[in-house]
Amino acid sequence: VPAALLGSALLRRPAALGAAAARCAPARDSHGPPRQGHGGSKAASLHWTGERAVSVLLLGLLPAAYLCPGPAVDYSLAAALTLHGHWGLGQVITDYVHGDVPTKVANTGLYVLSALTFAGLCHFNYHDVGICKAVAMLWSL
Repeated sequence: VPAALLGSALLRRPAALGAAAARCAPARDSHGPPRQGHGGSKAASLHWTGERAVSVLLLGLLPAAYLCPGPAVDYSLAAALTLHGHWGLGQVITDYVHGDVPTKVANTGLYVLSALTFAGLCHFNYHDVGICKAVAMLWSL
């Protein structure tokens, strides 16, 4: 059997599966307003890329905090950890909080918590030993 024929045969969906998928799929209204969420938008793609960039940045900041602790690394950690936590808790809210009012209340609480977290970490970096030195002191115990 030629590979081209076999490949096209594997890509075709049997009629029974196509009919079952059509029955299970939600009805789509092409004339109505766009649905909630990002879907396949460019903003969602950029957000996903930003999340991955912050995660990779955190992977680089952890050894940097050990090898060359200082204010630049402390404040970078404060920003990256706060942003990483904010996005993670935002996903928890998206997954588990339903309804218009509860979602708005939860998101407002998340922004307040994130702002207080960042302010607290910056205060700790400025007025105390800083994140890097604090972690080193905990490890020395």
